[in-house]
Amino acid sequence: MLSRRSCCGMLAVSLIWPTKAFTAAQAGMAALSADTATLARRVLQGGDAAGRPLAIVDKRQAQMGVFDAQGRLAGVSRVLIGRTPGDKSVAGVGERTQAGRLLPGDATTSAGRFSSQPGRNLEGEAIVWLDYDAALAIHRLRPGPAARDRQRRLDTRSPSDNRISAGCVVVPTAFYEAVVEPLLGQQPGLVYIIPEAGLDRAFWEA
Repeated sequence: MLSRRSCCGMLAVSLIWPTKAFTAAQAGMAALSADTATLARRVLQGGDAAGRPLAIVDKRQAQMGVFDAQGRLAGVSRVLIGRTPGDKSVAGVGERTQAGRLLPGDATTSAGRFSSQPGRNLEGEAIVWLDYDAALAIHRLRPGPAARDRQRRLDTRSPSDNRISAGCVVVPTAFYEAVVEPLLGQQPGLVYIIPEAGLDRAFWEA
């Protein structure tokens, strides 16, 4: 199944008093970055997930938090993101990705609100699609010549060396199999990617 980005790629979440889902998630919030925790509270309070599992990616901190359909924090992990700064996909990047002809400026990780769908890439690997046309997905760390260096980057505490992917959100294999696959890899979900500048008023009102 193909997924499509929501209108304008931004959020429109109403703020109401805490729901049962929000209360259930509070215990694990300390592990999240400040922006991720703030966004999670607003999403869960406003009911935007509508009973679906969700993930929030903080590009500045190279971190992803995943919540189950009841709003409970299922896990937090370091991630790799696109090596090119930017919050929008470059026109034609999906076609160039499939053809193996990416340009230097193509490797951005788009920001916004995405309706995710489990799926497979051209090699048959199970992934989570965020934007099929832009070839944007969540996938596990792949084996190969670059795997050791990418694992080292995931293992460091600093987010400064986590910009290395072609644009996709890359997570450790164990985290994908234990957290991402059972939740986002089995059913539709929501994935929020926080812009480079962090959360601001425009992100909510666009």
